[in-house]
Amino acid sequence: MFFILFCGGLLSAQNQPSPEIVGAGASFPYPLYSKWFDVYAKSFNIKVNYQSIGSGGGIRQLENKTVDFAGSDAYLSDEEMKRFTGGVLHIPTTLGGVALIYNLPIEQNVKLTPEMVVDIYMGKIKNWQDSKLKDSNPDIKFPNLPIVPTYRSDGSGTTFIFTDYLSKVSPEWKEKIGRGKMVEWRGGIGGKGNEGVAGSVKQMPGSIGYVEVIYAEKNHLKFALLKNRAGKFVAPTVRSISEAASVQLPDDLRVSITDTSSPEGYPISGFTWIIVYKEQNYDNRSKMQAIALKGLLKWCITDAQTYSKSLLYSPIPAEAREMALKRIEMITYNQRQF
Repeated sequence: MFFILFCGGLLSAQNQPSPEIVGAGASFPYPLYSKWFDVYAKSFNIKVNYQSIGSGGGIRQLENKTVDFAGSDAYLSDEEMKRFTGGVLHIPTTLGGVALIYNLPIEQNVKLTPEMVVDIYMGKIKNWQDSKLKDSNPDIKFPNLPIVPTYRSDGSGTTFIFTDYLSKVSPEWKEKIGRGKMVEWRGGIGGKGNEGVAGSVKQMPGSIGYVEVIYAEKNHLKFALLKNRAGKFVAPTVRSISEAASVQLPDDLRVSITDTSSPEGYPISGFTWIIVYKEQNYDNRSKMQAIALKGLLKWCITDAQTYSKSLLYSPIPAEAREMALKRIEMITYNQRQF
């Protein structure tokens, strides 16, 4: 007989049908989640069906109670939290970096300052032969190509991380455009999901876009070195993304780590979260389903972390892991912890 022990609850694969856990949301961690959930299904005979529809879509589905969890790279604001009856919990699962990818016939990694990134996406730097780009990259012979900024057309946590960073480094950006899962862009073209942005950049010479690092690797696209607050041009690597997370974490684990003060940190880094209802007895939901979800969450922030680095994601720091385990223990069924 095959038994699975979850959080004090016993599921028997022989006597009861295995529950299916359904999630939707961020494309940012999708390559990692695909690996995790494949391993989980093979190890525990519990299928996890995760749809990469963007953070905004995942949060809407959780609010409508059509999924067990939402994947999001943007934590819910205080105002958004009020929409969820009974409250929700943010469980950080991994760290990722937002890479600035581009399509240029050059071998070198372009160096970009925060001001350049802002000016490109505000339409002030329009051509790759702009003097500001040449001054920071004297060894690069830029082609005479217009710059085509590419952005997410769907509600996106990747956009939230990117615009959160731009709002921190530019008062003008903060005032005129701001941060959010969707913003009013100043021109360019949109793509759906990290996949769509990477695909658009790959097809269009002169274009630039922002995606999670793994999408740059998968599409064989160059990414920029970005100047951090310490004045260093940094690549988005597992190490530099981990360095960015050297911050004080709040109890609810809703935190921004963009524009890090760490000298070795990559400045457009962020946590991604699984968001769940604190009280799991809703819409005729069974306790077995709640037990299965709780078991999955514990596995994601413990054993599953070993798969992160190979897919260019950074494991969550030990402090975040311990705090997340405490949040998971706060999950209730009929107002009782289990």
